Amino acid sequence: MTNYPLPNDFVPSDLDALDWDQLEPLYTALVERELRCAGCLQQLLLDRSELDAAASEAQANVYIRMTCHTDDEDAKNAFLHFVEHVEPKLKDVSFRLDRRIVQCPFVDDLDQERYGVYLRNLDADVKLFREENIPLQTDDTKLGQQYDEVCGAMTVEFDGEEYTMPQMGRFVQENDRSVRERAWSSIMERRYRDHEPIDGFFDRMVSIRDQVARNADHENYMEYAFAAMHRFDYTPADCQEFHRAAREICVPIHHELNRERARLLEVDVLRPWDLEVDVHGRAPLRPFDGADELVDRTSRLFHRMDGSLGEMFDTMRGGDSLDLESRKGKAPGGYQYNRDRRRVPFIFMNAAGLQRDLVTMVHEAGHAFHSILSRDEPLVAYRHAPIEFAEVASMSMELLAHPFLEEFYDEEAANRARRAHLEDLVRTLSWIAQIDAFQHWIYTHPEHTSEQRDIYWLELDALYGADVSWEGFEAQRAKAWHRQLHLFNVPFYYIEYGIAQLGALQLWMQYRQDRGQAIENYRRAMTLGGSRPLPELFEAAELTFDFGPGTMKRLMDEVQGELATLPA
Repeated sequence: MTNYPLPNDFVPSDLDALDWDQLEPLYTALVERELRCAGCLQQLLLDRSELDAAASEAQANVYIRMTCHTDDEDAKNAFLHFVEHVEPKLKDVSFRLDRRIVQCPFVDDLDQERYGVYLRNLDADVKLFREENIPLQTDDTKLGQQYDEVCGAMTVEFDGEEYTMPQMGRFVQENDRSVRERAWSSIMERRYRDHEPIDGFFDRMVSIRDQVARNADHENYMEYAFAAMHRFDYTPADCQEFHRAAREICVPIHHELNRERARLLEVDVLRPWDLEVDVHGRAPLRPFDGADELVDRTSRLFHRMDGSLGEMFDTMRGGDSLDLESRKGKAPGGYQYNRDRRRVPFIFMNAAGLQRDLVTMVHEAGHAFHSILSRDEPLVAYRHAPIEFAEVASMSMELLAHPFLEEFYDEEAANRARRAHLEDLVRTLSWIAQIDAFQHWIYTHPEHTSEQRDIYWLELDALYGADVSWEGFEAQRAKAWHRQLHLFNVPFYYIEYGIAQLGALQLWMQYRQDRGQAIENYRRAMTLGGSRPLPELFEAAELTFDFGPGTMKRLMDEVQGELATLPA
C-alpha cells in the first residue's frame, strides 16, 4: 500500500495550511506561473492539487474538532478563524486560478478523456463566481455552525438522568407504551423549545442563498445550486420525477407496513412513538455495548464480506480516524470526512448502542472505502466522487452487510435487523422525496414567511408521510423538518441519497446473484473516484442511472419479495 502523503516539491512538508500567510504565496505563484505548453499546464494542475489537498485537510481538521467538541471554545474559534480569515481568501485565489486554467491557450491540448470532467467543473465554477458572494457564503457557514451548536447542546432530563438526543433513541424502542410516549414527547418538546432561534437561522440562510443566486445572475437558488453542485446529468424536472415515483410506489408500501404495524401492536391509531418499537414486544435490538465492541464486530463483518474490505477497515483502528460514541457537546449526526493530504478518512457518529448505529457504522465505512480506493488518484478533485455516486459506496454496504449480521446477533435478531432496515429504506425514500420537494418550494419562493413554510411542510407531510396521528403535537409536527441538518448546512444535498439508494439496491440485487462479481464491480467503480461523468460511474458498477417510476417499482418489488421471507 502506498504511503501518504506523496512527495511534492511544490508544497512544503511543514506547511501550516491554517495560516494564510503561508498559503497565499504558494497560490499566487501558481496564478502567476508562466505556461509555455500543455505539459506546463498539466504540472500546474498537479501542484495545485496537492496545495488544495493541504488546504482541504486543514479545513477538515478544524471542522472535525469543532463537531466533536461544540462546547470547546478553542475548537469553535479555530473553525471560525478558518471560515472568516482563510476560506474567503482561498475562494478568491481559487477563482483566479480556475480562470487562469480554463482560459489558458493550451487547455484544449490536454487529454480531454482524462481532464474533461475536471475542466467542465472548473468552467462552471468560473461562471458562477462573484466576489460579492464570498462574505455572504461566510455568513451562511457561520449560521450553520450556530445551528450545530444549538442542536449539540440539546439534552433531555428523563427519569432523573441527563441524555443526549441520540441517547434518548433507546427509550422510544421500549415495549412499555407509556415510556415511549414520555420519551418521544420529551424529545419533541426539547427540540421545539429552540424552534425560534432555529427558524431565525434558517430565515437568514434562505435570504443569503437567494442573494448569492441573484448576484450570480440566476433566477433563484435552486437554479444556482444545480450549477454549483455540477448537476450536469439531471435536472429539477428529473428530481420531480423521483418525487412522483416515491409517491406512487413507496408511499403506498409505507402505508401498508404501518397498517400491519398497527394490527400487530393492537392499536387503533398509530402514534409517532409507535414506529420504532418491536411489534412482538421483544426487547430493542442492542447490537453492541460501547464503541470498542462496535469496531471489533464491524471488522469481523467486513472480513467475512471481503478480505480486502476488512483490511481497509482495520487501517482506521488505533489511530485518529474514529470518534463514535455520543456525548454532551458533540454535534448531531454522522459523517465521513476525507483528509486529503494524508489521504486518511475520518468517521464521526453518535453511537448509543442501537441498531441504527450499526447501520451508520457500515454506511460511513463505505464512504471510507471509497476514499481509500480512490486515493491513488493524483488530482484531489477526482478523489471526490459526485455525491449521487459517493452515497452508492455507503448505502450498498448497509445492504451487503445483511448476510453477516450474525456477527452482532443470533439468527432471530439478525432477521429482525434485516427487516427493520428494509422497512426503513422504504420510509427513507419517501422522506427524501419530501425533503427535496420542500427545498424546491423554499428556494423558488424565497419571500415566504416562517408560517407559510410550516403550512407547506404539512401539505407535503400529508402526501409523503405515514398515516400516523400527531394529535396534541401539531406545532411540533410543523417543525419536524428542523431535525434534517442537510436543510441547514448543505442545501439541496439530499436527493443524492435517493438517487444513490436506487444504485445501492441494484448492487444488492447483483450481490444476491454473484457476490464476487458484485464486490468486483464495487471496487472497480469506486477506484474511479470522480474522474468520470455520473452516468459512467454507475455504468462502471453495472448499474442503471435512472430514478423514474419504472426503476423504482422494479427495486421495490425486490424489497417486498425479501420482506415476504422475513418474519414480521
